[in-house]
Amino acid sequence: MRLAYLCNIYPAVSHSFVRREIEAIERTGHEVIRFSLRPHHSEIKDPSDLREVARTQAILSRGWLRLCAAAVRRFILHPAKSCAAIATAYKLSGKGLSQKARYVIYLLEAAWLVERLKQEQVQHLHAHFGTNPAVVAAIARAWGGPPFSFTVHGPEEFDAPIEMKLRTKIGRARFVAAISSYCRSQLMRWVPETEWTKIKLIRCGVDSGFRDAEPVPPPADSVKLVTVARLSQQKGLPLLIEACARLRDCGERFQLTVVGYGEMQRALQMEIQRLHLEDCVKLDGIKSSEEIRELLIDSRAFVLPSFAEGLPIVLMEALALARPVITTAIAGIPELVDQECGWLIPAGSVTDLVAALKDALHASPESLLAKGLVGRERVLRLHDADRNAAGLSNEFERTQMESVTEFAESRDARAIGPIGDMR
Repeated sequence: MRLAYLCNIYPAVSHSFVRREIEAIERTGHEVIRFSLRPHHSEIKDPSDLREVARTQAILSRGWLRLCAAAVRRFILHPAKSCAAIATAYKLSGKGLSQKARYVIYLLEAAWLVERLKQEQVQHLHAHFGTNPAVVAAIARAWGGPPFSFTVHGPEEFDAPIEMKLRTKIGRARFVAAISSYCRSQLMRWVPETEWTKIKLIRCGVDSGFRDAEPVPPPADSVKLVTVARLSQQKGLPLLIEACARLRDCGERFQLTVVGYGEMQRALQMEIQRLHLEDCVKLDGIKSSEEIRELLIDSRAFVLPSFAEGLPIVLMEALALARPVITTAIAGIPELVDQECGWLIPAGSVTDLVAALKDALHASPESLLAKGLVGRERVLRLHDADRNAAGLSNEFERTQMESVTEFAESRDARAIGPIGDMR
C-alpha cells in the first residue's frame, strides 16, 4: 500500500518513535509519504532524524497563497464535498472566534493535503496524536481524501476529551491505535460500546541502538543519574530539583544530568543556582540518541518523576540498556515498570522520590543490573518496533480491504438501481 503519515511537527526531538514506526512499516513492504503540519525545529541533532527532514513535506511551509488556492480549487471542483469539509471543521471546532479561526487554518491545510494525497496516490492516511493532526485528517477525508486512522498517546487527549471532540474523531476514523491499555481505556470512556473494537492496542517500539546493545552493569564507582525529558512542569522537574537539594543536604554524592529543552529551562536553571546545586545538577540540552545511550550506560539509574504521561519512550530506552528507572505510578507506566525493574513512586511526593534516589545510589551494581535485566526483558517482549509495526500494518491492510468491499457494494447498488427497475 501507499500510506501517508501526518504529524504536527516532524521530524522532532521528542518524536523519534514516529520515525522508528515509519521505518518498521516500510520494512513490511509498504511505502510511506511523510507530512508535517509545521516545519521541523532547528534543535534536531540525531542523524536519523536529520535525514527525515528532506523526506518530509511541511504543509505550512507551502505558504498561505498555495493553501488558499488549493481550497478554492476544491470548492469549484467539488462543492458538495467542500460543504462536508466545512461541516466537519465546524463540528470539530470549539466555542469562540479564536477556535473557529484556527479551524479555518486546518481547513486550508486539509485542502492542500487532499490534493497532494491524490497526486501521491495514497490509499490510507495515519496521523500521530489525537490533536490537530487528527482534525486535519478528518477534514481531508470529508473533502474526498483517503480513509484515515490516528494514534493516541496522551496525556493531552485525556485532559480535554470533550473539547478535543475525541468521540467524533474516533467515529470518523477507520481505527485508532492506543499505545497502552490505560490509553485504550481512556478512549473507550468517550465512545459507544459498539465502537470499542475500533480502538487497537499497538505499543510503541524502541530503537535498535538501544534494543541490540549488550547489557552491562553500571560502573562500580558511578554516582550518575540521568533524566531525559521536555523541560516542563508536567515532567515533575521542579520536584526533582528539590529532591536533589535534600539529597545534597543529607551528604549524598551524586551527579544528575538532565537532557532536553523546553519552556522551563530558564526557571530550572535559576532554581539550580538558588539552591547552589551547580556542582551536582546539570541541564545538558539536546543530545543525539548515541549520546543519550552513552549517558545511560555510565549511569546508575534513570529518573522521570512525571505528573502526566502516556507511556514515555525514554523509560523503554533506559530499561532496554538494563538501567533501572525511578518513575511515577501514573497512566500507562505501571504496565511496564514495577519494583522488580525500578522504583515506582506516588506522583508529586518529594519524600518518596528522595527515598528512591537514595536506594539507587546505595544499591550494588549487581542489584541494579538485576533490576535492569527484568526491565530489558519486558521491553524486548512488549516494545519490539518490527513486531508492533506488523500489527499496525495488518490494520492498514484490513481497512484497505474494507474500502474495496464498500466500493464494490456501492457500485453494485448503483448498477441495480431502485427496486422495480432491475436491469
